[in-house]
Amino acid sequence: MRPGSASRRIRNARSATLAALIALASLSARSAPPEARAPDPLSAEIARWSRYLATHDGKDENWQQIQTVAAPVMAAAEKALADGRRYLALQRLAAVRPMLSATVYVGEHTGPESKEESAFEAEWERMGRELRADLGAVPPGAFDAVRPAAVRAMAEAAMPQVRVFYDASLDFGKSTDAESGLFYLGSARAQREFAAFARTLALPDAGTPPKLRPLAHELDELETRLLAAYRPPAAIDRHGEFIGANSTLNEARQLDAAGLRYGALARYLQAALRIAPLLPPAASSEDGTLAERLRAFETRLSAPDTDHSIGRIFLESAQADLSTKPTTPNAEAIVSEVLPRYFAALQPAAARPVRGAPSVTVTLVRWPYT
Repeated sequence: MRPGSASRRIRNARSATLAALIALASLSARSAPPEARAPDPLSAEIARWSRYLATHDGKDENWQQIQTVAAPVMAAAEKALADGRRYLALQRLAAVRPMLSATVYVGEHTGPESKEESAFEAEWERMGRELRADLGAVPPGAFDAVRPAAVRAMAEAAMPQVRVFYDASLDFGKSTDAESGLFYLGSARAQREFAAFARTLALPDAGTPPKLRPLAHELDELETRLLAAYRPPAAIDRHGEFIGANSTLNEARQLDAAGLRYGALARYLQAALRIAPLLPPAASSEDGTLAERLRAFETRLSAPDTDHSIGRIFLESAQADLSTKPTTPNAEAIVSEVLPRYFAALQPAAARPVRGAPSVTVTLVRWPYT
């Protein structure tokens, strides 16, 4: 046998082996489940914070309160993800992630800055330098590249909070204690983290994002209804709910004024959901059961050409409720109030009635003995 022939056979055998390995790897990649092909950032983030909740050894009263609030929400996020309701899972994660991340930040700063006002102010100034690029006004197009619309909405809502929490932290630290101020500083950092996390998500393509318009008229109308309902005894018995609903409404207004339309729409719908239980019950003129009405909305939200993911956040919330009960106040409010408002917001603004010129009537009454 000639040496050259042997060398060629060895090279050919190696090439064949390499080709077989490549083919096998390709076949394995195609047959593997999606989570094995590429890490899922949403699943990883939910798992990360669930582990933190389960393993963090916090003893103080603040941590116990956070744990009480966050644990059921994170469990609900895990279930939503397992059920394929990814938008709902992300929304639930977004609701509690900032407070958990802020707790991490406080745990990183247990030195003088957690006890002494001057040291806390120095840390506040240091964080101001770290967050400098994110403390200004958020440009309306800052998250143009983030898809789908639901993810963009949550990022737009988070980013302005960096400045809100940063500014509040100094006054809060001075008026209460340094550790509380640190928690607000950590909350500012957490909002920036969440906005950055949103950029890493690659949820399924949901179509073309809708073109959104200002929502000033809708926000005014919702506020009018809220103020009309703010009467005793509800104003006393449910004061905290009124405050929370009004806070969400104000956040939607600020986002709308800043041109952050996706965040404004999501917060407007969230405000409508929070306000619905505070309003007098309205007689329903809708035909069909709650489940049937919800299925009709699901059909509309499944249009292949338009990204209806913001609406789907609330659809998935109602579906999660109805999977365990035939009817719930949350699902009823979503079907009766939230989803109709969502589709109305995608339409051109309705003509507003022209208000008449303001007038004042003054009545003078003469006292009999003057």
